[in-house]
Amino acid sequence: MKKSLALILALVAVTGLVGCSSGEKKSETTNAPTTDKVTSSETKGESESKSEKLLVYGIYKAGDQTWFIDEGAAAQKAVEEAGGEFIYVDAKMNPEEYLKAIDNAIANKASGIVTCIPDQTMSQAVIDKLSEANIPVVAADDALQDADGNKIAPWVGINAYIIGQANGEWLANYAKDNNLVTDPEVGLLLLTMDTVSSCVPRAEGEYDKFTELCPDFDTNKIFKADYDGTTDKGNTAATAIITAHPEIKKWLVTGANEEGTIGAVRALESAGLDADACVVGLGAYMAKDEFKKEGGSAMKAAAYFSSDSVGAGSVKVLLDMIAGKEVSQETAVDAVVVTPDNYKEIMGKAAE
Repeated sequence: MKKSLALILALVAVTGLVGCSSGEKKSETTNAPTTDKVTSSETKGESESKSEKLLVYGIYKAGDQTWFIDEGAAAQKAVEEAGGEFIYVDAKMNPEEYLKAIDNAIANKASGIVTCIPDQTMSQAVIDKLSEANIPVVAADDALQDADGNKIAPWVGINAYIIGQANGEWLANYAKDNNLVTDPEVGLLLLTMDTVSSCVPRAEGEYDKFTELCPDFDTNKIFKADYDGTTDKGNTAATAIITAHPEIKKWLVTGANEEGTIGAVRALESAGLDADACVVGLGAYMAKDEFKKEGGSAMKAAAYFSSDSVGAGSVKVLLDMIAGKEVSQETAVDAVVVTPDNYKEIMGKAAE
């Protein structure tokens, strides 16, 4: 009896020990997968964060020009405020450099691109590349367009024809106020960029409004000179017209961009005709320096529109596209004509 009782107690003790050991092992096994799962989730989250990091390329046809530098700075600020990284690229007016930049953006898995293309005939090829890579793009200043001139990507830029009209109106009023409309020594020079779709309406607006307000002006004394948007070529184009028409002693000049009109100012200075000339710029980002010159300049006014508005505006449209939102195909920025008397007040910090 005593032996049986002792045997029973021993068996109970062993069973208790086995039960305890099993319980502890089960608890460890349950906790291990939970820990692994958290680690896996964190790693996945970090990986997704890296792959989804906002990376925007700004590829500009003439990245060394003041307009594009300022526009790019505004775009960069907008991207960084959205928590992303912005890469600024100067295509140097070179189609090969431009396409190389597009390929680099694709290789680096850019989230999106804002761009001003150096040659609009390349538009479809660029769109095809980016569509295949599933990278959204917004055209800034110069549209991405098909052979018929239809926009094939959202565009942000200046209200070209309206701004041209503003310049034409200011020049017309200047001519009337200074009794130049019927003066036989007066000529009007329009610097044009006929191969750039965003620039053609500027010259059209300038011509249309000037001739509307000055119907008595001799249209035989309205001259056009085409250039590529640079100051040097603007200078060359203006010099050719000025030299070819020595009968014109008093020049009224406006153009397709600021650089071209600055080139004309230099041409007039070289010809000794700047004192009686009136040049109206387009952008005011270089005119502001002419306004500060002691003794004045042939640059009497300029249509001011904000490069910040175009730069930040193009990024806003791009971010909406990345987020899957519907966006407008066209976003236009208006302008106001500034002079040495009011440019500081109107332009604010941009006048510095």
